Amino acid sequence: MPLIPKSHPRAKSLLIREKLVDGFDRGLVAKEGLLAQGRGEAFDYLLGEKTGKAAKQAIKVAAAQLLQAQKPVISVNGNIAALCPKQIVRLSKQAKAKLEVNLFYANENRKKAIVKTLRNNGAKEILGTNSRFSTRLSGIESARRIVDKNGIFEADVVVVPLEDGDRTMALRNAGKVVITFDLNPLSRTSQTADITIVDNVTRAIDLLIDECKKLSKKNSKSLKKIILDFDNKKNLTENVIQIKNNLTRRARVA
Repeated sequence: MPLIPKSHPRAKSLLIREKLVDGFDRGLVAKEGLLAQGRGEAFDYLLGEKTGKAAKQAIKVAAAQLLQAQKPVISVNGNIAALCPKQIVRLSKQAKAKLEVNLFYANENRKKAIVKTLRNNGAKEILGTNSRFSTRLSGIESARRIVDKNGIFEADVVVVPLEDGDRTMALRNAGKVVITFDLNPLSRTSQTADITIVDNVTRAIDLLIDECKKLSKKNSKSLKKIILDFDNKKNLTENVIQIKNNLTRRARVA
């Protein structure tokens, strides 16, 4: 990975790009995943490349929902394995959530590379790798319909970072509570999920881990109130307003 000067105005963004390119070279990321990253990066510019108030609120609610869950599962794809494998393993441990590999552009070599990366970062149990436990999620035709009987299929809460809208809807229809990270507040995934964290996953993941630690001291009644007081549609509207205000400020500067 090339040396990126910390003084470079786009240092963080360039580092993320390099992680994705490295992930592609190591067989974690599909070519299409690189394109998806570019789309997300554009929305990060619009958000001002910072975690806004609405995102922080969604992170708090997501933490409460994970801690209230009986069978939480975190779905892992190639981009997540390339960008923040250590953090995703830490989150699974903090929230007592299982990890399951689930890919849109599925092939066994990519799956093995992702599993290896997760194990190298401390993961013990990784689902979605044994065909004996495979079953199908109804309402979806892509390869992501194949899920683990002991994971996503029986989960009550599913975290789906960098998700596609079809599977988000299928998971909702299956009775799952869906938590997602999505930089585009207008996407099908954002609009369909129960809790949408409109933020760059590389920023938000550490905040979610910290919030899980903090809220773990709260009782069930307090956690339920946090969840019940949340309105995802209102939260998404606040994120759109954040983009509008940021663009207005930029226009004034220009």
